[in-house]
Parts: sequence; structure tokens; C-alpha cells
Amino acid sequence: MKKILVTGGLGFIGSHTVVELVNAGYDPVIVDDLSNSNVKILDQITKIIGVKPAFYQLDLCDEAGVYSLAKDEPNVEGIIHFAAFKAVGESVQFPLKYYRNNFYSLINLLNAYAGKPVNFVFSSSCTVYGQPENLPVTEDEPVKPAQSPYGNTKQIAEEMLRDLIASGSNYKITSLRYFNPVGAHESALIGELPIGVPQNLVPFITQTAIGKREKLTVFGDTYNTPDGSCIRDYIHVVDLAKAHVAALKLMEKEGFKGYDVFNLGTGKGNSVLEVIHAFEATTGVKLPYVIGPARPGDVEQVWGDVTKSAEVLGWKAELGLPEMMSSAWAWEQYINQNPL
Repeated sequence: MKKILVTGGLGFIGSHTVVELVNAGYDPVIVDDLSNSNVKILDQITKIIGVKPAFYQLDLCDEAGVYSLAKDEPNVEGIIHFAAFKAVGESVQFPLKYYRNNFYSLINLLNAYAGKPVNFVFSSSCTVYGQPENLPVTEDEPVKPAQSPYGNTKQIAEEMLRDLIASGSNYKITSLRYFNPVGAHESALIGELPIGVPQNLVPFITQTAIGKREKLTVFGDTYNTPDGSCIRDYIHVVDLAKAHVAALKLMEKEGFKGYDVFNLGTGKGNSVLEVIHAFEATTGVKLPYVIGPARPGDVEQVWGDVTKSAEVLGWKAELGLPEMMSSAWAWEQYINQNPL
């Protein structure tokens, strides 16, 4: 089995990707510093796949530690790099924290495995587009100045990877630009596990539904959208995880050279209020919510053109909003009864 290093492999998207790698016949090796994850997720993954993946607790900003990892795991054929700080608001407050972590970890990892023919999948983001002039946004849309240090780390990281390939590196690299991952594994054994106050909409929804939070706030209802709330492209995390497997398989083909980038979404936008109503319709649980002021810096609407992902990557999203909401709710109920 081909050995794949998964950094941030105990996180939300990482843990689901580990499961899909095993399902596809790969041998994942998890690296995580546990700064934004829970070591008990390793046991949850084991329950799903039947074997316990190799796990290293390591801060990728520790250069010596990363080189030691590369010596311990020299036969890695692919790397999927999720490990990064990702909270937009926090990045505005602590920009240097984000630049240090997100760049040092990437550089150390690339240097440690330099000179080897490794297929590298980079976890990027639709934040690189800002508020695009054209919708749906394609991979050719001009990248605008980032609206946050977090978004800037993704833009600059993509530039670094392009420069690396242009230098004649042995790496093959794909950058996957995610839209909004939601949902959970069908087993309800893994899902989004925010530490502290959630940064994303759906955990706020499920925590409100189960009574952890009194009410949900919708930030703005006067945007130029059908119902006045922001529109995003929401994608089921299991679909997203499968796209990483597709990226590895694409780079394993002889014809792939250098660097490419793909949008990962459904190709359809849903408003915040639509997501709330979809949750209510799917679960039968009524959500108390209020309309609050719009947040500075929020993009009004964005969703992706996923034609290239379908035609080149050979991947498309299969699960819809009902599956996203029902699986997220099943996960919330599980962790409420079985705290990790």
C-alpha cells in the first residue's frame, strides 16, 4: 500500500480523509500537534476503519522534528497537508501567529522531503478569490488582495508551491480550493469538533439545536441576495475527503506534471437562511435565531464552478444539503452523549 502522510490528520477534514484513504487502499500516517484537535479522534477513526493508523504528535514548525519524521517515514509517496491555523477573525488579531505557523510548517515539510518524487496535496481555500466579479467563480478568476492574514497565507502558499515547481522540483502538486465543508461521517463517529466558540455556521446550528447555545445569530439580512443573507457553496466533508484521494490518483498518472489547482464545491450557492431552514426540515428541530448586523469583511456571495474538477480531477460532489444537515446533527447528538 502506498504510504500517505496526512498532516492535521485528526482535524475535521483530515480525519475524514484518513478514512477515505484507507477505503481507497492507501496507508495513511497521521501527523498532528493537537493544537486544534483531539487525540481521541484517533480511536474514533480506528472504530470506522478497523485498524489504528500510525500517529506522530508533532508541531511542523519544529524543523528538527520534521526532519526526524522524514527519517522515520522515508517511504512516503504522498503528502496531504491540512495542518494550518484557519480562523479568519483570529488571524486579523494575531497576524504573525498565522504567518509563522502556516509558512514554517509548509516550508519545513517541503524541505524535509525534497529530492524525493512525492505527490503533494495542499489544502487551500476559496478565500483566495475574495468577492469575485464573476459567479460561479472558476480557477482562472484573478486572485484579489486577501481580506485576512489567513486568506493571505493561502494565496502566498500557492505562490510558493508554483515557484517550487518552476525551480525543477521533484514534487507534483495540486492545490485544492475548498468552499464550505460541513456535515460528518455517516457513522457519526467523526465530525467537526470546534474547540471553544465555533468559527463556522453549521456547528453553531447544531449546538443551538441541542441546547448548548441559546440562539443563533444571522449576520445581516440586507445583502443583495434573494433572502438578504450571505450565500456560500456548502460541501459535504466526505465528498471533500474523496477529492483528496482523486488528487493523489491524478498525480500518479504519467501525464501529470508540475502544478494544478481545483475548486472543490457543489457548484451551487445556498444562503445562511436556506441552510437554517434545510436543517429544520431535515431534522424536525426548530431553531431559535435572530438577525444581527452584517460583519465587516464578510463576502456577500461566492460559489464555485466545478467543471474542471469534474473533467480533469474526475470528481464531483454527490451529497446534498439534507445529507449535510442530517449527518452534522447525528454527530452533534453523538458527542453530546459521548463527550470526547
